[in-house]
Amino acid sequence: MSAGKDLGEGRGGLLPTRQDIEALINAEHRDPFSVLGPHADGQGGQYIRAFLPQALSVSVIARDTGDVLGPLSCPDVPGLFVGHFTEPRAYALRIQWAGGEQTSEDPYSFGPLLGEMDLYLFAEGNHRDLSHCLGAQVMSVDGVPGVRFAVWAPNARRVSVVGDFNIWDGRRHPMRLRHPSGVWEIFIPRLQAGEAYKYEILGEHGILPLKADPMALATQLPPLTASKVASPLAVDWQDQQWMQERGHVQRPDAPLSIYELHVGSWQCEVDEVGEVARQYTWQELAQRLIPYVKEMGFTHIELMPIMEHPFGGSWGYQPLSQFAPSARYGSPDDFAAFVNACHVAHIGVILDWVPAHFPNDEHGLAQFDGTALYEYANPLEGFHKDWNTLIYNLGRTEVHGFMLASALHWLKDFHIDGLRVDAVASMLYRDYSRQPGEWIPNRHGGRENLEAIDFLRHLNDVVALQAPGALMIAEESTAWPGVSQRTDEGGLGFAYKWNMGWMHDSLHYIQQDPVYRAHHHNELSFGLVYAWTERFVLPISHDEVVHGKHSLIDKMPGDRWQKFANLRAYLSFMWTHPGKKLLFMGCEFGQWREWNHDQQLDWYLLQYPEHKGVQKLVGDLNRLYRDYPALHDQDDVPQGFQWLIGDDATNSVFAWLRWSKDGQPLLVVANFTPVPREGYRIGVPSAGTWQEVLNSDADTYAGSNYGNGGGVDTDPLPSHGQTHSLALNLPPLGVLILKPN
Repeated sequence: MSAGKDLGEGRGGLLPTRQDIEALINAEHRDPFSVLGPHADGQGGQYIRAFLPQALSVSVIARDTGDVLGPLSCPDVPGLFVGHFTEPRAYALRIQWAGGEQTSEDPYSFGPLLGEMDLYLFAEGNHRDLSHCLGAQVMSVDGVPGVRFAVWAPNARRVSVVGDFNIWDGRRHPMRLRHPSGVWEIFIPRLQAGEAYKYEILGEHGILPLKADPMALATQLPPLTASKVASPLAVDWQDQQWMQERGHVQRPDAPLSIYELHVGSWQCEVDEVGEVARQYTWQELAQRLIPYVKEMGFTHIELMPIMEHPFGGSWGYQPLSQFAPSARYGSPDDFAAFVNACHVAHIGVILDWVPAHFPNDEHGLAQFDGTALYEYANPLEGFHKDWNTLIYNLGRTEVHGFMLASALHWLKDFHIDGLRVDAVASMLYRDYSRQPGEWIPNRHGGRENLEAIDFLRHLNDVVALQAPGALMIAEESTAWPGVSQRTDEGGLGFAYKWNMGWMHDSLHYIQQDPVYRAHHHNELSFGLVYAWTERFVLPISHDEVVHGKHSLIDKMPGDRWQKFANLRAYLSFMWTHPGKKLLFMGCEFGQWREWNHDQQLDWYLLQYPEHKGVQKLVGDLNRLYRDYPALHDQDDVPQGFQWLIGDDATNSVFAWLRWSKDGQPLLVVANFTPVPREGYRIGVPSAGTWQEVLNSDADTYAGSNYGNGGGVDTDPLPSHGQTHSLALNLPPLGVLILKPN
């Protein structure tokens, strides 16, 4: 070994060129691997160079035996240590710092890390497994444990990974650029899971604010903003039966009743004065939520976005980490265990997922490498003024693939059963919420966002292949055709579309004083005009109980008794209307105040019989909905629904039949006035006794208990096109469901 004897500068000598040295010192070197680490001397030996600012001394030791091979000298550049060794050997560095000694392999002694196929597929937008490729991956390289970092920043002049492990010094771990993909990579030996890190990026005009990892699998707890190295998921999955049967459970003719909730405010730990002391963890939530959902009879839960988001007031709809569950409720393993527990209890889990836009926090994706990388460069395309967010440029192959990989990450790695895709309408139209002159037409001069449309269709095709049986649900509020139509038939390929028209019309109707409902009669029936143009979910979501819109019960007109009766009638109408069901937490027991994400639901209300009655009704509706195929197995075809009375505006009475595939009917009659109607005649398709299987006015629901004593015999009087009829007592503001015996 010899060190310091040949101080010739240049690539053939012990010291790098003066230009290389200055670039290292100034953290501007574009190719640190060409200078640092081991390099052949052309005579069978090797030079070793390490740039370790603030190190006191450095020795080279044999990786296999631990023997000291010799010191590295520090000629005249503080932090630059060099040495010449007569024979190449796998080595580690023993570094003396002011605070102690560190022994680790040299990050610059490892060759290129990512395979050419990984880089090719990423650039093409077709890498399906990015969450195990880019970002921070705990692994061993050449038998050495550590963490491989990889990040896409094609326009950066230099990228370094920084964290406590290198005192956030961007000179310590500059990364290798892989041409032409624009991905930077480095393997840091001996680093372990749990380390916080960010990327320091030198852009065209200087160093940018430290950036969190777009591919982070875990994050610090907000308001801290760093990414964290995550261990590979280690979950004892016990949901094999559920996953095998999921496609059958989630088929279009199966019951789908979804309980939508915000994880942080469903239930919380409160202090002695009732204020929120802390939010529950995934484990605690599982112990409380799963039994409740089972008791209430819902088939699925839908979680408002749990991807990490810096601002809690966005409710998760402005996420910055599309691959990391929020640290607010625990680790990725904790979340996976929660999903597993839901599946063991035969509860499906749907996640809200946001591919439309992202917040402009400086540590996030905005101007990630000093350029508009993830977003459109032109604000007429890339800035969403409604939400003060940036719009993903899904026409860029890498961004397209990044978002595809995010969807697959949740569906495959976490066994998620479906994604509800947020703000699809804003993705489909370039002029969404924009005035003339504030948007840029597509290449054909139209308003459609062709890149986003291609993305959504590709997304649904890929999910169908990679996560069979998973549901893709669109929150789409316009009349865009074919949202739930197959892509090979020209549609977008979603399993379901939220029926926002039904929601607006029916809520507008039910908020009218019954005196005026006759003038709005068609608002409740209009949804049946287009009910089979798509496969629909009927959504009473969080958006309907915030921002001054009032809670669901507080929308209802009348005195306290009428409000509760209206609410019970409305929910019964919803559950008997064609379409799958979604109800936001708190609506199932009539919470009076609007939802507040900083407080838990008002569970104390369940001590009052009216609130308990609404809760019991929802549970019974869910059980009826699941037990009677007529209420679910022909949801998306007109054969499942038959009007009997749709024109009695004077009395605000509606009546219809729901038919199962095997020809079994249920009769639904709704009276939306507070007037009991005695002997109201309704035609039915068969003679005999018709049994009352639900009365929303029953005393068990805290109603007035006006009805038909459990059943009614038919009369041989034709009515409403039927051969027989019933003379029914219709409860005030009530809904009856009857079946033939």
